[in-house]
Amino acid sequence: MGARALLAEVGSDEEVAALLADLVRRQRAGELAAGLDLVPAARTVLVDGLVDARELAALSGWLEGWTPHRAPVDEGRLVEVETVYDGEDLAEVAALWGMSAAEAARCHAACTFRVAFCGFAPGFAYLTGLPESLAVPRRATPRTRVPAGSVALGGAYTGVYPGPSPGGWQLIGRTSLPLWQPDREPPALLAPGTRVRFVAVPA
Repeated sequence: MGARALLAEVGSDEEVAALLADLVRRQRAGELAAGLDLVPAARTVLVDGLVDARELAALSGWLEGWTPHRAPVDEGRLVEVETVYDGEDLAEVAALWGMSAAEAARCHAACTFRVAFCGFAPGFAYLTGLPESLAVPRRATPRTRVPAGSVALGGAYTGVYPGPSPGGWQLIGRTSLPLWQPDREPPALLAPGTRVRFVAVPA
């Protein structure tokens, strides 16, 4: 991490979203340098690029005094992901939820998600918004190849595979929306803080 970065640890996805939103607001207000990188993860936010010792000390003090709170629910760009709910694991997920496959699809599409952080593969976003009570285990045996555009669940996270890759998440649907395009700026469609809604469409 080095001497030019600070790593803040918090207690939940919700607190990561709230801290990131506060840092972005400070950066937009000119209270933090525009060139700083803000990198969220499951329970941390990394602030990288602190070349000014005074800025580093000031931010360290601000972080020590930061009070956890709920993240704003209506801020951030909204991306709608048209999804055909016909994944290979939809029936298994529906059984875990105690409902039919059609009800499971409606239940998932009724949630509003937010990109918590990115990783695993270029363009892969970890989305929060599914109630913890609907978290599902990953597959006991991962697939060697998951098709691009697969909508999947891992724990309480939802993700969309941006390209074909191995994967152990439960597949519940698919979308034709391109998540990663190297010639697009930025290449990733989904960035931390983006709100996401899945819209059920027929096959």
